[in-house]
Amino acid sequence: MNQKYIIFLVFLSLHLANGQLNYYYYYSSCPNLQMIVKYGVWAAMKNDSRVPASILRLHFHDCFVNGCDGSVLLDDTETFKGEKNAGPNRNSIRGYEVIDNIKADVERACPWTVSCADILTLAAQEAVVLSGGPNWMVPLGRRDGLTANLKSANTDLPSPLDPLATITAKFAAVGLNLRDVVALSGAHTIGLAQCFTFKYRLFNFKGTGQHDPNLDSSLATCLKTACPNVDKSNTNLNSLDMVTTYTFDNAYYKNLVNNAGLLESDQALMSDPKAASIVNDYSMYPYLFYNDFSTSMTKLGNIGVITGLNGEVRKKCGVINH
Repeated sequence: MNQKYIIFLVFLSLHLANGQLNYYYYYSSCPNLQMIVKYGVWAAMKNDSRVPASILRLHFHDCFVNGCDGSVLLDDTETFKGEKNAGPNRNSIRGYEVIDNIKADVERACPWTVSCADILTLAAQEAVVLSGGPNWMVPLGRRDGLTANLKSANTDLPSPLDPLATITAKFAAVGLNLRDVVALSGAHTIGLAQCFTFKYRLFNFKGTGQHDPNLDSSLATCLKTACPNVDKSNTNLNSLDMVTTYTFDNAYYKNLVNNAGLLESDQALMSDPKAASIVNDYSMYPYLFYNDFSTSMTKLGNIGVITGLNGEVRKKCGVINH
């Protein structure tokens, strides 16, 4: 056997024994993992163009609660309430069936080997790549958690209704800084939002009788048609980025510079001098955004991970093993 290959295997085994994430965790145990995940996301996208944004959001909501441990995928049990029915997730979060289908394909190829947490992390990366965004290497070796945290899901997830200071504080609580806030907010370059998340900006904003002054007037007029001021419009959908709704690019930041951010929490990035400076840079230099987004996604994917012999590798993502 080649000496360099032996050294590589020894190095790899040391990493696995130490319970650290690394790029080659499934190098021999599931060599086709990346291709299986890519195909699963691609196939789902063909049936539903919203899949990439949904998978990205699912990963984000997983990592902010208990760390990236697949807890967001768990159904309710007799011993704990899952996170699926938390306020930020109920009737909103999507993509569970995509991860379940990919997991089933992975189990056929590599039984009892790859965690749901790793599959979700890889799927989020593929969602970005297949939407035209940047590629980056994903360190692997996460284990699945044994419980969920409904309380944390209700309190710790950033909300589109939160002021920027609250969002920044929630990011800081999981080790992410202001640049991460701005970069990861760029995920809103794809996907849709329900009207209730921004409709209050269109009608009698803060008792003024007018729309939010930080919202472009022509955009406000257009949105009033899509989201009329009646309760039944609350679940109507509108593009977060009306320029390139399903393409991962830097148009989101160009929108913010032009007061065309859909969510108040997005447009609020322009109210902070440091955040606004980053937004301006990203609006002019897409590859700077891509680089920073990749870095921030790696940091996000490392939050609170379970490694080594802790946790488990679930057979099905919705239930812990018995």
